[in-house]
Amino acid sequence: MLDLLERDLEFRYAVAGYLGISEILKRLDSLEENQNKLWEGQNKLWEEVKALREGQNKLWEEVREMRITISRMSATLERLTLTVEEEARSMIKHRIKQDLKVDIELSSIFIDSKEVNIYGATGDLCVIGEATVRLGVNLVYELLDKIELIRSKRPDLLRKRIIKVIYTDYAIPEAVEAARNNNIWVMRWEKDLTPLKIEEYS
Repeated sequence: MLDLLERDLEFRYAVAGYLGISEILKRLDSLEENQNKLWEGQNKLWEEVKALREGQNKLWEEVREMRITISRMSATLERLTLTVEEEARSMIKHRIKQDLKVDIELSSIFIDSKEVNIYGATGDLCVIGEATVRLGVNLVYELLDKIELIRSKRPDLLRKRIIKVIYTDYAIPEAVEAARNNNIWVMRWEKDLTPLKIEEYS
């Protein structure tokens, strides 16, 4: 074979050409394999991008649903609060008329941006109170502070006789005790938690 390569020029060229083409074919095969790997990597990357987009869209959808839920909860809470206040005014008005034979209109008022849920006055009597779903000790003292605020900022709203009242669905024992010690009438729709008392102010 070696002698033939040395003696036969055409044979030598043929062998050389074959060897060159073979090398080129190997390189082409290698390039094709690398290209396939690149395509696989690119396809995998696009799949990951697609998954990220789907995850992001799902996240935005969850955020949107949370916003809707929060908005609905806020609206429900507002309606519940309004319902408690309206129920409180109706029940307190009824009880005062029933127990004291006094007809008094109740509404809410604002003193220096602070809301007083329940206020009404007739003759020498006024009613000042709060309505809440759950009564804690803090609200008892908040009512007393609001009465002092009215006394200093709007004394014209006060009368000689005052009924301090809190209407609630539930009251913790400590709050009931604090209210009793401060002559605050605490009532639920079905019963009184502390007695109705009228305080006289000079």
